Amino acid sequence: MRVARSLLLVAMLPLFAACQLLDGPDESASHAGQTRMQGQLTAADGKLLFQPCNEQRSYVVNDTGGTSVLQEAATLADARGKLFADVRGRIVADGANNRLDLQQLYRVERSGTACDDPDFKKSILRAAGHGPEWNVKVSAKGMIIDRVGQKPLALPYVEEQLGDGRFNLSSEANNQHIELWVAPQRCVDSKTGSVQHMSAELRIDGKVQRGCGYFGGSRDD
Repeated sequence: MRVARSLLLVAMLPLFAACQLLDGPDESASHAGQTRMQGQLTAADGKLLFQPCNEQRSYVVNDTGGTSVLQEAATLADARGKLFADVRGRIVADGANNRLDLQQLYRVERSGTACDDPDFKKSILRAAGHGPEWNVKVSAKGMIIDRVGQKPLALPYVEEQLGDGRFNLSSEANNQHIELWVAPQRCVDSKTGSVQHMSAELRIDGKVQRGCGYFGGSRDD
């Protein structure tokens, strides 16, 4: 419970932290100087720190984007394990005062293994929901839909941009009309409590199942 108490103490401070760098150019001018990162969150000396995946250095988090990640971390913190975060921001190296100016929160969750995900960098989008269980993994090769009690569906798709950051992926394969609708909206997983930056709806032949989603390592807009 020490981690939980420490995070609660700093929940109101404008600080947070982050990690593993993804190669590739910025998606737009608004991303200039910023990097997509993943890593572990910890609290120390009244500050929230982020340690990059597979690195020893930690950064004090400065929530310049108003992401409320400190409050999200405090809500998730308990005795059950480590906190993982996926973010975008700018690292400022100033001797011993290294910090991360945080601009975008993609997700924060309880996990001690997320840094070891071998498919993250190749992934475009992931979405999942419950009641019944379903998840969708999207890459440049297509999308794979897993639903409880059914065989996985591997499908080609067409993406349509709808404005305001919303888009949908659709497929007419296997004599089914399948759509995944995604919108930039804070979403809390009803089962795990993880916070993700997009809401998602999986629609198959008119049946709607709701859940949350986040961009994979090959897309960070």
